[in-house]
Amino acid sequence: MDAPSRRRGGFADDAAGNGTPRPPATGSERSRATLPAVSATTEAPASFRSSSTSPNAFSLVQGGIREVLSRRRLIAYLIRADLHKTGADTLLGNIWWFVDPLLQMLVYVIFVGIILQRRTPDYPLFVLSAILPWKWFESTIKDGIGSIVSRERLIKQIWFPKLVLPVATTLGGGVAFAFGLIPLFAITFIFYRHHVSAYMLLIPAVAVVQVIFSLPLAVILSATNVFYRDVGNLARHVLRMWFYLSPALYGVDQVKSLTEKNPFLADIYMLNPWTVLFTSYRNVIFYGQAPEWHQLGILVLASLVLGVVAILFFKRTEPSFAKVL
Repeated sequence: MDAPSRRRGGFADDAAGNGTPRPPATGSERSRATLPAVSATTEAPASFRSSSTSPNAFSLVQGGIREVLSRRRLIAYLIRADLHKTGADTLLGNIWWFVDPLLQMLVYVIFVGIILQRRTPDYPLFVLSAILPWKWFESTIKDGIGSIVSRERLIKQIWFPKLVLPVATTLGGGVAFAFGLIPLFAITFIFYRHHVSAYMLLIPAVAVVQVIFSLPLAVILSATNVFYRDVGNLARHVLRMWFYLSPALYGVDQVKSLTEKNPFLADIYMLNPWTVLFTSYRNVIFYGQAPEWHQLGILVLASLVLGVVAILFFKRTEPSFAKVL
């Protein structure tokens, strides 16, 4: 019998080629034979799994920016979910967005104004203009650090660009900051009306600079925390020291008076990004002046460079997230 007749009759040589006939394949066997083999793969794109087509730095940064811009609805959903969870877990709910900065302001007024006897005119408004942006920055860093590890199960189950997680955390903190401006404006119009000026309309401009500065830090720390879980503990102490070394509870003029004999220390102090941000916020809220445009511009340029480094670092480490988590 020739080969075609053997195939029609359902006979074929076995793998060893000994010519032993076997019965024709059933319908289920034929259907299984047509299915492609399934193999386990990592969540890394094909360009990462092939060393010959490894993307360059420019492609990674461009891809990261494209992922964030194309997932705007996902980011909005994550922001709403986080805000709802924050309010649902407490008795007063989102009222804490108003109460918390006022209570913190009261603590510093008692400590600095009464205990330390530092006489700063209209000190409650002076310190509140620094507390609000700092609380936003502090929540951005703390929540950004845990933005990846807190969604461990979701990351293992489905694929999505992980870069949207620290982005959503940063922007979500901006919503709480916006609500915190309500008691700020109320206190200003009721008790400190002489501080009201048109420059207060520039608060969003300074806030945008803060977002550009905070976001790269949140991105870098969120990726680092996947591999080193001590980042959160270390960040708490760094943030506390950073706050007290920045002109939040005192003015820049006091620092300049202390560094008159050593101008070099004053120059180093001015390199602190929060020296620029606190000064700009106070100018538009407390002093009725324009923000430090020149220094804010320098901070934006430096933050954009840091942002490129942050995206590059995040995209290089992202393929290992599911494995490490």
